[in-house]
Amino acid sequence: MKKVLALLAIILVASFNTIMAQPPGGGQQMDPAQMLEMMKQRVKPQLIEKTKITDAQADKVLEIQLASQGAMRGMRDLSEEERAAKTKEIRDANNKKFKDIPLTDDQIKAVNDFYDEMRKNRGQRGGGK
Repeated sequence: MKKVLALLAIILVASFNTIMAQPPGGGQQMDPAQMLEMMKQRVKPQLIEKTKITDAQADKVLEIQLASQGAMRGMRDLSEEERAAKTKEIRDANNKKFKDIPLTDDQIKAVNDFYDEMRKNRGQRGGGK
């Protein structure tokens, strides 16, 4: 009987840890509108401060960046060369869209530097893959 109770206790603890480790929503991705809103709250103030773009420009940059993140997600299975080519293609497309906002070349460089720094910092925090 003690073995059964011990086994049940272990299963209960393991299942509780699994449930608590999952993000809200059962591990599902946030929908794009939620993700954009979260980016506006967390990233936008830093983006405006470091790149010296306007509030409206920052909104458009975040929308472009969010769309490109979706395109980047499926790249894990690609070879290093294919990934580099695809990343360059996406970045070039983003730069064209940034020009259409309109952003100057200096502002585009500042935005790209901002996101490069974020990626570098994310890797240092242990959140990057």
